[in-house]
Amino acid sequence: MIARLSLTDFRSYADALIEPGPGLVILTGENGAGKTNVLEAVSLLAPGRGLRGAALSEMARQGGPGGFAIAARLTDDVEIGVGAVASAPERRIVRINGAAAAANALAERLSILWLTPAMDRLFTEAAGGRRRFLDRLVLALDPAHAHHAARYEAAMRARTRLLTADEPADPAWLTALEAQMTEHGRAIGEARRRTVSALGERIAEEPETVFARAGLSLDGWDAEAPWPLAANRARDAAAGRAPEGPHRQDLRVTHLAKAQPAELCSTGEQKALLIGIVLAHAGLVAERTGRAPILLLDEVAAHLDPRRRAALFERLEHGGQVWMTGTEAALFDEASSAATRLIVENATIRFC
Repeated sequence: MIARLSLTDFRSYADALIEPGPGLVILTGENGAGKTNVLEAVSLLAPGRGLRGAALSEMARQGGPGGFAIAARLTDDVEIGVGAVASAPERRIVRINGAAAAANALAERLSILWLTPAMDRLFTEAAGGRRRFLDRLVLALDPAHAHHAARYEAAMRARTRLLTADEPADPAWLTALEAQMTEHGRAIGEARRRTVSALGERIAEEPETVFARAGLSLDGWDAEAPWPLAANRARDAAAGRAPEGPHRQDLRVTHLAKAQPAELCSTGEQKALLIGIVLAHAGLVAERTGRAPILLLDEVAAHLDPRRRAALFERLEHGGQVWMTGTEAALFDEASSAATRLIVENATIRFC
């Protein structure tokens, strides 16, 4: 968990320091006060582009010197630093205990999951958002997933460039790239399959709650089916892309009690399904790895009725560290008295 978090020239913050407790961390304040910026900073302590998916250059404080820094001390005394400098605003700098490290190494230190208001449309929008959500679930259980995903994407982009170039591509080079795509693509597909299977079993074993049970499955590409990349070069060159592979997979979610696809459920039911998935996954991660993931829940309480809100707080109090935001402190009256409560106002943070 995070024992200390400091921000320097990040988003709206010139500087900020938070020393949260181990359970619920509740940030309240008006819209635009800077609450979500704090959650975004925490999300950057894991591989990837954070909960907003923004470019690094957008994260430096406007009017600041350029660049930013996020530093965290974990409860196991590990020090993590993430940031960028003005001279290379899109180059992510990662340090672990003071030494330079690859971004993928962060997955070995922290597992971080989040829900944001933008994800309320996860089941009705394009498959890309569901793939990113799924890969975050996978990464929490399998830190090597980030490595396979990065290597696959690099090989796929290089292959596409060769196939669409004006000059004929070197067959040996294409063969090498296709071998990399096959190796890492199969690993991605297998890791996703394992996660979906384990999470489905976990959901089935849990007692009934106010959050709907979700059925999970993969669609769009079968990691075990034949994948003739070499035979499909002409087709892929004409299309300007590879139409098959893990980048075309989709996560399908079903409301089990209604036997209804999630995209056809009501907005409230979709929210309940999503929360149920995240809570079950947090339990699975804690069981498999011995450490609960950090959860970032942006404005989640405002979209729940009182019954579901109380059930959510009760469930979260038995887990790991959870960072939550809301515009009204009253939304969290039923949360544990041991929670760390913070007030955010004009990009300043104070304890309640």
